[in-house]
Amino acid sequence: MHPRLPEIAAAFGHLLHEAGVPVTPERSARFARAIALADPQTTTELAALGRTTLLSHRDQIEVFDRVFAQVFRGIVDFAEFRGDSAMPPSVRTVPQDDRTDSRSQREGEAAETSPRGSSGIQGEGEQQEPTGEDEQVVLAAVSDEERLGAKSFSECTEEELALLSALVSQLPFLPPMRRARRLRRHPSGDRLDVRATLRASHRTSGDPVHRVHRKARRRPRRVVLIADVSGSMEPYSRVYLHLMRGAVVALGSEAFVFATRLTRLTRQLQHTDPDIAYRRAAAAAPDWSGGTRIGNALKAFLDQHGRRGLARGSVVVIVSDGWELGDPELVGRMMEQLSRLAFHIVWVNPRKAARGYQPLVGGMAAALPYIDTFVSGHSMRALEQVLQAIHDAADDGRRIATVRPLPVVDDTVQPGTSPSAAADPPPAVAASTRSRDIFPTGTLINGSMQG
Repeated sequence: MHPRLPEIAAAFGHLLHEAGVPVTPERSARFARAIALADPQTTTELAALGRTTLLSHRDQIEVFDRVFAQVFRGIVDFAEFRGDSAMPPSVRTVPQDDRTDSRSQREGEAAETSPRGSSGIQGEGEQQEPTGEDEQVVLAAVSDEERLGAKSFSECTEEELALLSALVSQLPFLPPMRRARRLRRHPSGDRLDVRATLRASHRTSGDPVHRVHRKARRRPRRVVLIADVSGSMEPYSRVYLHLMRGAVVALGSEAFVFATRLTRLTRQLQHTDPDIAYRRAAAAAPDWSGGTRIGNALKAFLDQHGRRGLARGSVVVIVSDGWELGDPELVGRMMEQLSRLAFHIVWVNPRKAARGYQPLVGGMAAALPYIDTFVSGHSMRALEQVLQAIHDAADDGRRIATVRPLPVVDDTVQPGTSPSAAADPPPAVAASTRSRDIFPTGTLINGSMQG
């Protein structure tokens, strides 16, 4: 369960309570548990869970839908309920003081017309219609995440990059899971625990009435991030440094950067103070914004860390545009060795989002046959797709089939094209796809022809 899930569920329940739906803390906790168990993938599924766990009558559905649309479409910021912002919640169309005054006024009017004051009691649950000022507040509360969601990192200003660093730190880092060797008791397990069943049968005269089942445990899989910080990746390396620190802190990942040589930054990025962590990381990598030696960096990683167990069974994420100053054949050989050790390889190339991009430049073309997932990661929304690709690298005990394409591919920059020609991807280009989706129909997968 995400560490902020209880806080979000409680804030959403508070909003519903202010809107007139009698949501209790117990229902908010039930909503958070339902999200953790069901793992909804769309807002429609999330809304269905909310209606099931938070509402007690069908008349409350209309109010729920209105509050849900405001909260989960970026109009209301949960930071308002943590004291981070002085802006009042947009759902509360009437300020508290004004609501108290209007309530007393309605009660006074009702007392004049009805001796028992029943009209005043009914007026407490009524909601005032939104005014023009409320609509302006709603429009002004549109989050920066929506504004910068599709903007390429290469087009952002210094102020926007600073804002993006805060948004990156709030991304949900969910580890990919794997099946552990040990089993645990589970009512819906697929394996019968014979010993426990026989022990339980002693209570029923030797008849195994109660059968005990076991199920495989799920453990987080190691994640290794290797980022290119050469000159061609300068517009993106700053944002991905924030992403790497978030993965190190949240998932216990391993972090490496390279330009002309490989540098391990796991220890530097583990510091609790972000500013100190980034200063130590910059000091540890003297080749920052230098040339690109992808093959040498991968060879150093395999020789010093990968073959010793760091890459074995891991999800390896490589962030690079594929520009290689050395021999591209070395990149191919190292990627082939890495694919035999790693469970899943995710390659993030911000140039992929450019129109007409094709991975034909030396390093990228050599590495492409051994990539399991190929994404762009050029914007905030594409960055969320990178995290989703990492989380999706889960398994049921078997390695994901690695794509082995034919020599002909249809997805890169033409030879001789300068890096700047593909440096500015359009904001609305789809950025996430499996590598098998970018090759022509004649593709070799696990030794057999598909297509």
